[in-house]
Formats: sequence, structure tokens, C-alpha cells
Amino acid sequence: MRELVGTFVNVGAIVAGSLIGGLFRRVMNEKISEGLMSVMGLAAFGLGINAVVQNMPKSVYPVLFIVSLAVGCVIGTLLQLDRRVSALTERKNDGGKLGQGIITGCLIFCIGTLSILGPVQSALYSDHTFLFTNASLDFVTSMVLASAYGPGIALCAAVLFLWQGSIWLLTKLVGGFITDTMMTELSVVGGFLIAMSGLSIMKVKDFHTLNYLPALLVPVLWCLIMG
Repeated sequence: MRELVGTFVNVGAIVAGSLIGGLFRRVMNEKISEGLMSVMGLAAFGLGINAVVQNMPKSVYPVLFIVSLAVGCVIGTLLQLDRRVSALTERKNDGGKLGQGIITGCLIFCIGTLSILGPVQSALYSDHTFLFTNASLDFVTSMVLASAYGPGIALCAAVLFLWQGSIWLLTKLVGGFITDTMMTELSVVGGFLIAMSGLSIMKVKDFHTLNYLPALLVPVLWCLIMG
């Protein structure tokens, strides 16, 4: 269970953020929410660049990340991933129903590079850096959501645990085919996606990061083909 500590921290961050946001929902004005999200965006950008800088010198296929991002962008744009998810999270609802808030929270918390790569890093290397960073982001996000929908947003924590726990378990079961080279290439691509997310959160440039998520599949498929 020690290897799941990152997920437990992430779950706890959502619960704590939801309770605090629900309790102080009158204090959480728009300026405070935007300021907190900007800080978290800057942190995500820094983590993404750090992942790229650490792993790119070890890359066996130096241009694979360019191909991955390009292919991921084309596939994600054709599938309209960002637009579809945004349509769900931004859908207007009557009276701010908790159900819609929970759907929004689950999508935000689960569909992201940190939430996908984090459990993989934990399972393979007991490295919880991605998940701890994700916990910080989710803590602020859950506060913002709870200020609008109430403390019931904490229910999203259960969905996140099942999501990350499933990825962690799957990685443990098939970890033998995940080579160091594959993780290096995956980390480079993931680092760029995390940095892009940070820039989008800070509203520097909206990259529609969800459209690039298919890029994470390219290094995996390439490394399997190359044996």
C-alpha cells in the first residue's frame, strides 16, 4: 500500500479542498480563485519543463516527441476531445445541481496527464512526484468547485481513487513490458503536455491540451514495434 501513497494524498487533497471550499464558499471570490489557479498553473509548467529536461538527454529517439505531439494533435483534434469534454463541464444547469458539479469534477480530476502518468510512475519507480503535484492542483480546483456546488464535490475523490488505482494495478500486472526506454520517451511527451496544461491554466495560451492526450500512446506503440 506504500506505493499508493501518491493516490491517497491526491484523494485526501480533493476531500480537504471540497470541505474548505464548501465551508468558505462566501469568501472564495473570483479573484482569489483565479490567483490560486495561476499559481498552480505555474507549478505545473515548472514540473513539465523539469520532466522534459531530465528525460530528453536520455532519449533514444530524439525526434519521437515531435512526432508524438503532432500525431496526438491530429487524432485528438479529429476526435474533438477538448470540445467534447468542455461541453460536458461547461453545460449550464438549473440551480447549480451537485450532480453536474460531480461530473465536472471527475472529468477535470481524472482526464489529465498527471493523473494518468502519476500512477504509472508510482507503480514502476515508487516516484510520487506527479501525483503530489496533481494533488496540489486538485486541492485548489476542488475548493473552487465546492465554492460553487457545495462540499459534495468530495464524492469525486472516490472516482479518482478507482481511476488511479486501476491504472496503478494495470501497470503492476503488465509492468514487465514497460521498459526504461519507453518510460523515458513517455516522460518527455508527458512533460510537454504538463507544461502545456500549466500555460493553459495561467491563460497564457490555450493549447486545448486534451486534444494532445493521444500523443501518450505514440511512444508506447513505437517502443513495442521497435522491440
